[in-house]
Amino acid sequence: MYKIMLADDEGIVIDSLKFIIEKEFGDICIIEYAKTGRSVIELAESFRPDIAIMDIQMPGINGIDAMKEIRQTNSSTVFIVMSAYDKFDYAKEAIKLGVLEYITKPMEKTKIITALQKAMEMIDREKEKRSNELLVKEKLETVVPIIESGLIYNILLQEHFVEDIENYKSILGIKQKYAYMIAVVCGDEQDGNHMTNAVGSGVKMQKHYQEVRESLKECFQCIVGTVLANKLAVLVPYERDSMDYNERIELIEKARELTRRMRKRLDISFRIGIGGAKEFHEMSESYSEALNALVATTGSVAHVDDLPIRCEYAGDYPIKLEKKLFAEIENGEMNNAVASARSFFDWMEENHSNLMDIRLKILEFVLWAEHIAYEKGGMTYQLNARADYLPEIIDMTEISQMRKWFVEKIMEACQNILSKRTEKSNSIIGMAKDYIRGNYNRDISLDDVSRAVNISPYYFSKIFKENTGENFIEYLTNIRIDKAKELLGTTEYSMKEICSMVGYSDPNYFSRSFKKNVGVTPTEYKEGRGR
Repeated sequence: MYKIMLADDEGIVIDSLKFIIEKEFGDICIIEYAKTGRSVIELAESFRPDIAIMDIQMPGINGIDAMKEIRQTNSSTVFIVMSAYDKFDYAKEAIKLGVLEYITKPMEKTKIITALQKAMEMIDREKEKRSNELLVKEKLETVVPIIESGLIYNILLQEHFVEDIENYKSILGIKQKYAYMIAVVCGDEQDGNHMTNAVGSGVKMQKHYQEVRESLKECFQCIVGTVLANKLAVLVPYERDSMDYNERIELIEKARELTRRMRKRLDISFRIGIGGAKEFHEMSESYSEALNALVATTGSVAHVDDLPIRCEYAGDYPIKLEKKLFAEIENGEMNNAVASARSFFDWMEENHSNLMDIRLKILEFVLWAEHIAYEKGGMTYQLNARADYLPEIIDMTEISQMRKWFVEKIMEACQNILSKRTEKSNSIIGMAKDYIRGNYNRDISLDDVSRAVNISPYYFSKIFKENTGENFIEYLTNIRIDKAKELLGTTEYSMKEICSMVGYSDPNYFSRSFKKNVGVTPTEYKEGRGR
């Protein structure tokens, strides 16, 4: 239905317009009218017309001013202006107000009908556009929670690459470099520093997940994960890597009010732990801090910065550089790790003159770097493998010796991670090639080969292509075609026999595959004996 408002001080004009509209458009229109500028404005507020046919010259407030008033409360009304005056000033004002048509009196029926059809088409397009926007919004309401949960899942389980996190941030419109984690824990009641009936309350929170999620988003500009047991992980993007006292107090008060409000609405008790602000790749650490804060206190809300439960570093200790170094070692980024190791050693040399302190620190770092290499590189651990480390560094009297030993050991740890990965990959590919060469004459699949080398088909497919430059099917086909060329060139087996001997069950398919790879059919190849 289209709601049409007529505005004219002449009754005969209104009657004529009603007659034309009802005759031409039947019962798809609801028509109301007014005869003064003031009554037009009042009618527009209550009637909310889709289309308004306005006369400019009306008693009291003129049509132009009336349209300005109506436009303030209803931006979507389509105006059609009619006037006995063909004045430029009126037309200019009408254009400013976005008037669809300017019709001079006496009115022509065809012009009125054409203008109304044009207005209705415009309204239909806007309605369709709005409907599509709502549909997109509805779909986003379903998809966004999944994307948010994906970001938090990847962060907490550390199953991500830097580009993955950046992609999540881009999709979710996160501009900040830092963030902090909130741990929301529920239960029937709080008993000391833990919640009772974790299982039952977790089920209840899952049932009310949407309400809990909306409450959290009302309180914080946050990303909300899915319910895990009786816990909910929440990420709050933040501008800095630390929070001042006043901000922390305000945050704690907001969190306390939130626990009270959710308890009242959902009949579930909540506790909220808040971790420190950090870079995104350190969010798992922030979440651990949030949980540890709850363990260390019996309050309903706990912020890690209020509690002495984490390591503090004296002076200007370069903790960020330390974390960067070990992240680079773990990723096998040798050049970056060596640069970071040298920078850390520079800091020690500039700030600490006690050689024993430096000896202990480089030993600590090297042992931890090698621990990472054992875990990430698949190396075999031996208890006596590092028996000479302590005597070596004790005997060092020059700072340059310590620097050289330290950097070389960091380099070795990175190299071991890289070489073990390559070695394992090469071993898998070698086994796969042997299996394919021994079974090319059977109907083998990617699953068969990946099962033979004991890794998933997805991962096998990935590393096979990286190592050989071919996918599994291309490699298998090349082996079969090479064997077929050998048999065609040196034996008198029939085409059907050769087809079967190289693993093809369909002679026609074999012939097409052979021509695609060799350029001639098997018969032509045999007749030319490979020439």
